[in-house]
Amino acid sequence: MDKLVDTLSLQKLFNQFANCFDLKAWDELETCLAPSIYTDYSDLRGTPPEVMSNVRFVESRRTALQALTTHHLLGNHQIDIDGEHAHARVSAVIYRKNTEDSVLNTHCIYLFEAQKINSHWKKTAITQKVLWSDGNASIHAGIVKSPAS
Repeated sequence: MDKLVDTLSLQKLFNQFANCFDLKAWDELETCLAPSIYTDYSDLRGTPPEVMSNVRFVESRRTALQALTTHHLLGNHQIDIDGEHAHARVSAVIYRKNTEDSVLNTHCIYLFEAQKINSHWKKTAITQKVLWSDGNASIHAGIVKSPAS
């Protein structure tokens, strides 16, 4: 029964995380994260993996997404729990649109890690594996732009 409760708690955490982006609920987003978090968005952004504070993670997302409307949809949760640690593979589609109606949509798999901290699950690692993206990458301020040739 504990594994079922933990599985449902983790699904709720992952869904809350996604909804926070769409609602721009930045303070709530921070509560989903451990104090330190490993991130790897290299497939989309062209930046190397790094470890950062949850405050820095939230501020970087706020800055990159402030001019966009987003809709994150998650599904196909595969969650493995080992005591106080969890690993998950979750499918996602991220819809993004700017004020000029340009779009960037990303189909991806997230690899999440979480840890139980003070009886609450918190994300400790996020890796995004892009399957494909459609649209105009230049609308996303968080994507590293290639230098002009």
